[in-house]
Amino acid sequence: MNRNRKDSADDLHDARVDMAGTRGLALRAKLKGGLRSGARKGWDSFFWMCKIIVPVSFLVTLLQWSGWLSHADFLLNPLMRLISLPSEAALPVISGMLINIYAAIAIMAVIPFSTDQMTLIAVFVLIAHNLIAEGIIQFRSGIHIVKITIVRIGIAIVTVLIVSQFLGNTTASIAVPASLTFQSPLAGLLGVWAIDMLKLLLKIFLIIMGIMVVLESLRWLGWAEYLFSFFRPLMKVFGLSERTVMLWVTAVFFGLMYGGAVIRGEVEQAGLTKRELEHLHISIGINHSMVEDPALFLVLGLNGFWLWVPKLIMAIITVHIFRVIPYLKNKACVFRIRR
Repeated sequence: MNRNRKDSADDLHDARVDMAGTRGLALRAKLKGGLRSGARKGWDSFFWMCKIIVPVSFLVTLLQWSGWLSHADFLLNPLMRLISLPSEAALPVISGMLINIYAAIAIMAVIPFSTDQMTLIAVFVLIAHNLIAEGIIQFRSGIHIVKITIVRIGIAIVTVLIVSQFLGNTTASIAVPASLTFQSPLAGLLGVWAIDMLKLLLKIFLIIMGIMVVLESLRWLGWAEYLFSFFRPLMKVFGLSERTVMLWVTAVFFGLMYGGAVIRGEVEQAGLTKRELEHLHISIGINHSMVEDPALFLVLGLNGFWLWVPKLIMAIITVHIFRVIPYLKNKACVFRIRR
């Protein structure tokens, strides 16, 4: 009888060992899959960035060499002065708005802006970038493209004006070094550009690869679900419905471009109201891709506080303003009826 008990105990122990081994193998398989997926997506993202950064940066270098920017000052000054920046800042700002932040970074890497000037450009572009592609994604999942575009540009301007009050003189004209003027030999200028570009691309590669590997590993391991549980209580602070937590987390961590397919699919299934969708899109339109996008600007030596905090605060404030607007309209209607 004792022998039978011993055999049963041994069998139970073996079963537990086998189970632990199976779990360990499953965990390693998931981690391996996450690493492979992250590395593949990281490389694809990096290669895609190179196709934008290299030609745009090359073009801007040629524009600097030709002296074209100095001749266009009188056209660009009014727009840039509005947001406390010199005329030369128009190129990265407009490139970021119409293309993406990588195009803006490529230009910022060439024109010798001060740290404070680059900070304001980054603050603007982090809120209002890739407006066409991301606007289409948001339009297809619940908000009018014109409305969200106006909101993002307007909030970007307001945020830059506020942040500029805490920085130094950001309106000073750029003194372009001799190596970037049209008097310099083009061959020598291109040599300097090539070395600087290689350094920038190496830093971007390391940042993007690290971020994508971590994010994909979390997804494969199933730990991303814990993020939803953590953020659900914070939805009230952000002025959002708890039912939007998964969509909000997806956009905030993966961005509108990377998480666009997920956002669109979930919106169709979640049955959110028009108001819930509007508040969600305003929030993620202003504040999304909080990991990758600000980290890219760190390559330029900027203070992380200005890259993360202002747009997060403005997203919260803006959503609450849009929540109050219908209430104020109703109050105004009631007041007019009583009169």
